[in-house]
Amino acid sequence: MSLTVLIDYESGNLHSAQKAFERMAADADAGAVVVTSDADMVARADRIVLPGDGAFPACAAALRAAGGVYDALREAVEVRGRPFLGICVGMQLMATRGREYEDTAGLGWIDGDVVQITPSDPTLKVPHMGWNNLVIETDHPVFDGVSTGAHTYFVHSYQFDVATPAERLAHVDYAGDITAIVGRDTMLGMQFHPEKSQDVGLRLIRNFLTWKP
Repeated sequence: MSLTVLIDYESGNLHSAQKAFERMAADADAGAVVVTSDADMVARADRIVLPGDGAFPACAAALRAAGGVYDALREAVEVRGRPFLGICVGMQLMATRGREYEDTAGLGWIDGDVVQITPSDPTLKVPHMGWNNLVIETDHPVFDGVSTGAHTYFVHSYQFDVATPAERLAHVDYAGDITAIVGRDTMLGMQFHPEKSQDVGLRLIRNFLTWKP
């Protein structure tokens, strides 16, 4: 049976994400979904999800301190090519570095920096919070049944400034482009919360669970 793990490194409430992934895994007959902080479980996983809420430096430090989970994650994704999905700060951790409070190294899987959102319209508030419309830039199996204009739910003050345009798959407009989805090879990242994005988010989760890169 296929196994999808959501990594628990004490950087966010995983309850709603767990329920959404379990629902879509059952719908797609995509195997089991487990929330774990066990490195051996991460190593055995067929798919890996890295959530994250909070500040980039704290999340990066927590992931690196999570026993052998950090090493198991890198081995599974970089060496064995396991499909990976980062959510919110979990997506930001895919970057070369974060520039929130202090420069902090990320996983280095998608070249670029995580920087503060600076809308060109000063009346727009930061954090960027609420629903926004996806603008799809690059075709990808994760977009099956999802098109430009689809609504997803964001809560963040920093955004991923992607260095290689082809690795930014979608953005939203918030008085300037805000990266929404990144990806390359077997890796995907979503700045918004798919588990809170109703039917669109559930479809994206289902597509990830059935994606065969």
